[in-house]
Amino acid sequence: MIEYPRYKKVLFCTDFSENADYAFEFAYGIAKRDEGLLYILHVIPYNPHQAYAESYINGEDLDKLQRAIEEDLDNNYKERYVKKIENGIKFEIVTRSGRADEEILEFAKKEKVDLIVIGTHGRTGIEHVFFGSVAEKVLRRSPIPVFIIPSKKKA
Repeated sequence: MIEYPRYKKVLFCTDFSENADYAFEFAYGIAKRDEGLLYILHVIPYNPHQAYAESYINGEDLDKLQRAIEEDLDNNYKERYVKKIENGIKFEIVTRSGRADEEILEFAKKEKVDLIVIGTHGRTGIEHVFFGSVAEKVLRRSPIPVFIIPSKKKA
């Protein structure tokens, strides 16, 4: 009998889309089955114009904006994922900013993750050319196994 690998650290990557929500089911299932730690990671895209925008917004408004963004993130994490996690399942929520593929791989290596789970939108043709695929970039560069979950609509 062949024994399957045990995944003690599972990294689930989310953009809070419907596809990511579907991929969460797989990441959560694996972490639960193997009694592992589930990381829930969202990467906020880096805005090259942020410093320019900040020069036009006063400090108080900037703080309000930052709090609103953090509150929205917290709500997304709670509503989409945390409320589905059973007691006793270990998980950590992580938010980074930068290029999604780079941040995912950097975090995975730093934390010695055993498996990366990521959903894909399944874009093809011109959409793929313009939007690219974070999942594809992670897959191509990752030394860690990557479990790519296709769009639920295509599955």
